[in-house]
Amino acid sequence: MVYNMIIQYSSNWSCNLSMMARLALCLLVMLSNNASSSSARLLFNRTRGGFTIMPKEVHRRNLLDNGLGHTPPMGWNSWNHFACNIKEDLIRETADAMVSTGLAALGYQYINIDDCWGELNRDSKGNLVPKASTFPSGMKALADYVHKNGLKLGIYSDAGNQTCSKTMPGSLGHEEQDAKTFASWGIDYLKYDNCENNNISPKERYPPMSEALANTGRPIFFSLCEWGSEDPATWAKSVGNSWRTTGDIQDKWDSMISRADLNDKWAFYAGLGGWNDPDMLEVGNGGMTTEEYRAHFSIWSLAKAPLLIGCDIRALDATTKELLSNKEVIAVNQDKLGVQGKKVKSTNDLEVWAGPLSNNKVAVILWNRSSSKAKVTASWSDIGLKPGTSVEARDLWAHSTQSSVSGEISAELDSHACKMYVVTPN
Repeated sequence: MVYNMIIQYSSNWSCNLSMMARLALCLLVMLSNNASSSSARLLFNRTRGGFTIMPKEVHRRNLLDNGLGHTPPMGWNSWNHFACNIKEDLIRETADAMVSTGLAALGYQYINIDDCWGELNRDSKGNLVPKASTFPSGMKALADYVHKNGLKLGIYSDAGNQTCSKTMPGSLGHEEQDAKTFASWGIDYLKYDNCENNNISPKERYPPMSEALANTGRPIFFSLCEWGSEDPATWAKSVGNSWRTTGDIQDKWDSMISRADLNDKWAFYAGLGGWNDPDMLEVGNGGMTTEEYRAHFSIWSLAKAPLLIGCDIRALDATTKELLSNKEVIAVNQDKLGVQGKKVKSTNDLEVWAGPLSNNKVAVILWNRSSSKAKVTASWSDIGLKPGTSVEARDLWAHSTQSSVSGEISAELDSHACKMYVVTPN
């Protein structure tokens, strides 16, 4: 496996190109430095002997141009901990806590309200209405409050007749109106769910909201939540900035690892402006051990998944804060190269996950998913390094460095524990 060749060009192509085509190729190669591998694949049309920018790629480029999703989003979402028990005071207090805990300074910027924020019915003009009993000040005032903290406000709707809680309307057939409403409130992020969908394909239901959001003129991160039902990784990159590849996560070990595995198969499709989403973080909600949460956070970071905290950050314990605040692990998630790491080796639940980073570095996770203590080893061939390469290995959780490591890296790991490294060739 070779990581450092993200885009490869066949050597015989240039021999058949005119001088003008060669110049165009040079320009496109330079442009591709700022594009993901998925957005660069369609630049050369071998059948016609020229270059073709496909319609989806034009839309894709527009998504990048709005400044959103150049790295996976970071923030908080209300659902995993609070479900429908939300109100405006909680959102304000969470925004305050995001700043006071130092999480905002680490890059966590979105405060996302999930389901159950609205009244059961639209108003007389067909507009969505915040629930008077829980959001009496309205969403515009709440957005203003969040923005004053230097943060961004996210909201939730559904590409169906009702949301999943069935307590408020969905946006199916109201995309333009609802997008304008969200923009007028100052919304920065939309999670768009998949319930009550009339059995209409998500490929038909999600693009209208994408276009409607674009038409508002306000940059709004568009998060598709269609649960991976029609392999959104293969088509959603022209529609949104992230797409769920899995069903909902639960605060359990088996749920977490299954989401990691389901998401892993789509690694090739993620990149700058559009990310695979194995669902939100459960770190700190109490259903897993510290080592399991460490693995959860490590894998999500390596996989370039959105880092959306799902616990009550107003009441962080020291361990949870330490896990969520690891700058070195966050840096892997936010690396500008934008290539999703993946599982590269698995033997009897002893796994190696790895992915390329900028400046020729490689992120590596050694993960013991077995029920007993074991040694996990990553050889250089597993992670795309030449056999004789000497590296500096930085342990991101121990915050220690090994110099002149050659051939492989290994660790004795307790059950369900992991080690995470960034290796830098000398």
